[in-house]
Amino acid sequence: MVTATRLRPERLDYLTELHASLEAQDADWEAVLALDGADPAQLPEPLAADPRVRVLVLPRPVGAACARNFAVNEVRTEFMTWADDDDVLPRFSLSSRLRHLRNTALGWVAGYSADLSPDGSLQVWRCPTPPGRHEPGQVWTCWPSPHHTIPIGPTTILARTSLWSAIGGMGGLVQGEDYLALKITSLAAGELLPQVVYHYRKHPHQLTSQPHYDELEDAARIFAWRSGNDLASALAPKPGTGPGAA
Repeated sequence: MVTATRLRPERLDYLTELHASLEAQDADWEAVLALDGADPAQLPEPLAADPRVRVLVLPRPVGAACARNFAVNEVRTEFMTWADDDDVLPRFSLSSRLRHLRNTALGWVAGYSADLSPDGSLQVWRCPTPPGRHEPGQVWTCWPSPHHTIPIGPTTILARTSLWSAIGGMGGLVQGEDYLALKITSLAAGELLPQVVYHYRKHPHQLTSQPHYDELEDAARIFAWRSGNDLASALAPKPGTGPGAA
């Protein structure tokens, strides 16, 4: 799993909770934590002491997209997923998706996410993509325009690490960078499980709640939507090139 963080004081407890949720998983895991210009001395002790957490110290802030991409260089596992430093994974999140990947030739497996409110309550978000198997490019038909709801929660996708590299990781957007992760669904068949695999924390310090966030949201969505559609179109079989073509 890859996580980027600046170790902001108001998010350190959340990061510790993310680590605790990893410890509660019933699957083997390894995490790469990219410190985006942050002082490693501020790393919470449970993470610093865990040999399964490998820390990548970046000398200056580069932004979440770039920090995550640098972290991919350090990934040693066959499969990979992402998590923000303020979110948590429910139990069986990793094992349920890994089981599907290991027992099939699928490239990715995703699930539902649930909003985690400050009072601890959960509200499930069922994405527009229907549960079940999806062939390459099919997920993009569930995102008809940049201003519609995204088809799948990007951080719910667990995929073969080689595919994450093939799509260029998180690209380089200053925000909405995880929208570009959806392009992985154009490279290989995958499956959406009808179960919650990710808890998305809602709090006043989250990026989407900050002033001026909306100023670039449309541009980020449009770029990601166009990029994904163009990739799906480029990879789609062309007339006369399929089996039996002259």
